[in-house]
Amino acid sequence: MKAILAEKPSVAREIARIVGADKVQPGYLEGNGYLVTWALGHLIGLAMPEEYGCESFRKENLPILPAEFILTPRQVKTGRSYEFDKGALKQLNVIESVFNRCNHIIVATDAGREGELIFRYIYNYLGCKKTFSRLWISSLTDTAIREGFNNLKDGHQYDKLYRAAKARSESDWLVGINATQAITVNAGGGLFSLGRVQTPTLAMVCKRFLENKNFVSTPYWVVEVELEKGGIAAKVPVSIQFDDETKAKQVFQIIKDSGQLTVTSIETKLREEKPPLLYDLTTLQKEANNKWGLPAAKTLSVAQKLYEDKLITYPRTGSRYIPEDIWNEIPLVVKSLHAHSSLGAYAKALTVLNKQCVNDQKITDHHALLITGNAAKGLDKEEQLIYDAIAGRMLEAFSPCCLKEVSTVVFNCNGIELKVVGTVIKVKGWRAVLNTVEKDETSLPDFSDGEIVPVSGLEIVKKQTKPKPLLTEASLLSAMENAGKELENEEYRKSLSDVGIGTPATRAAVIETLFDREYMIRQGKSLVPTEKGLAVYDIVRDMKIANVEMTGIWEHDLARIEQGSLDAGTFLRGIRQYTTQITEELLLCKIGTVINDTPGIACPKCRTGKVFFYSEVAKCNHTGCGLTIFRSVCGKSLTDMQISQLLTNGKTPEIKGFKNKKGGTFNASLVLTGEFKTGFDFLPGKKSLNLPVKPCK
Repeated sequence: MKAILAEKPSVAREIARIVGADKVQPGYLEGNGYLVTWALGHLIGLAMPEEYGCESFRKENLPILPAEFILTPRQVKTGRSYEFDKGALKQLNVIESVFNRCNHIIVATDAGREGELIFRYIYNYLGCKKTFSRLWISSLTDTAIREGFNNLKDGHQYDKLYRAAKARSESDWLVGINATQAITVNAGGGLFSLGRVQTPTLAMVCKRFLENKNFVSTPYWVVEVELEKGGIAAKVPVSIQFDDETKAKQVFQIIKDSGQLTVTSIETKLREEKPPLLYDLTTLQKEANNKWGLPAAKTLSVAQKLYEDKLITYPRTGSRYIPEDIWNEIPLVVKSLHAHSSLGAYAKALTVLNKQCVNDQKITDHHALLITGNAAKGLDKEEQLIYDAIAGRMLEAFSPCCLKEVSTVVFNCNGIELKVVGTVIKVKGWRAVLNTVEKDETSLPDFSDGEIVPVSGLEIVKKQTKPKPLLTEASLLSAMENAGKELENEEYRKSLSDVGIGTPATRAAVIETLFDREYMIRQGKSLVPTEKGLAVYDIVRDMKIANVEMTGIWEHDLARIEQGSLDAGTFLRGIRQYTTQITEELLLCKIGTVINDTPGIACPKCRTGKVFFYSEVAKCNHTGCGLTIFRSVCGKSLTDMQISQLLTNGKTPEIKGFKNKKGGTFNASLVLTGEFKTGFDFLPGKKSLNLPVKPCK
């Protein structure tokens, strides 16, 4: 009997169908000599500090440096403590039973660093000793799954990948736990978090915001001449801009007095514009945010759904290329779009395919995003947008180049040079897929060398220098992806040039964490740091934890662990030293700004004291008052903002996702009762009002 462990139930069902395991059992499927089960993501993780005998958020316990890390089932926070996730425990029991019944395990978790870690942590936690092999696939199509089973690898070929994943996991724990607790303890109120990727990402947002806010705009002047010939008008600027309006007026007068320009040179070139590369996840997220305002996390969620429905290949990819063997399947995939409502006509006409995206050497864990060729039916609006974007980009990437005619015309007027560039698309090529045009596409009149052209219009335009715009999710993703390009160390720079900070799979979660921590908010598409976020940045801005160089060093060393050229133990010893250093820095630093958005809210009960925010409660500081608001309410952790609304308004907006005793969820507002206790207020027609709330045990 063989066991197959997938990462998610949907993937397990597809694999089970292929191998003939068609008998449904609680938590697994069985048949044809196979037991197919699933992991529900990270079922096993590293234990919290309490498991090592260290009470959290106590200065005397920091830094926390476990000699050996303890593996534990997934936990959820309830009240002032963590409890094991009942669903995780239940599925772990199923996996253990399946492993006990088999004589060999096939690892079918996602093919990558984190997928490998998910399996190994479960395998080690259960103390399993069975042999295992690896299924490595990038698509859930029947063909891909069958080919994967025909090419199973010895599981120990991925030991180095596991060591790198384990080192990353333990390092993130060491730095994240200790830095978070150190800054929270030093702040004396509120709950804060720092992390290897989270903190430099926050620094990017804050730095850009402060640059934008403190930017001093200065005026400059441009002299523009209007020419007209053959019914075509062209605006031709003087080649230089003027910081002095007087000089601009002098040039203006010279041209005005002359009334004509002389063509001194014409250069026309045909330029090939290569198609864009295929999407990786980050590029897709940027496009979706720019075009439709979709948050990165939403784009990933939609793409994951399309993957599980077998409509696209694995979405959490960092590559924009495909291997040679996938290239052979592309004609059939293109053919599957012949009936597409908007892309079908182009797909039918695309008979000669561009091979620029085929490169075996540039494949990471997974190849670039493609559609699978399966019929896409019944999609909702966002699913259709993302599917069409991937399909459209695929057609663009395999299309011919766009051919453009670029003309540069230089004029002279009494020693003053003027220049204009015109661009005309001669052959659309890949641009015909979505009928995209260049923003600067401009047709020029048919000028000839030496020609004297009369001036038909002339003006001085006053302009202002502008700061770099605030970051959006799209531009923040770009910044994360391209972080480290200015690092002086060539090896670290190269490490980050390949991966950036974070991974395609985790960047969206990092951005959402900054929202959850109330470090930044959205203003339209722009990302704006809160006072809390700016205060945290002010503390850490000069520390390594806020510098992308640290991540560059990590990624460089993790890659070496994967390659076998660096011992994981050596890497972790360096991380422990750094953890001690950053913890001491954070505990000793002077916090000049109260880093809670709502320091000392007036107490609504005693009206004398002030309510301060802590990691697990908000409490009045007046002796004898006793007002206490617990952060954790029925499985939901309240944000500082929600507690502030409760204290100042007596009620919060509706909060979604409270958990009841039966494991279900419900939505409600929180209110302060007459006794200044927390109560639920349901929407009319749902349940009774002002039910008392007790902290979850």
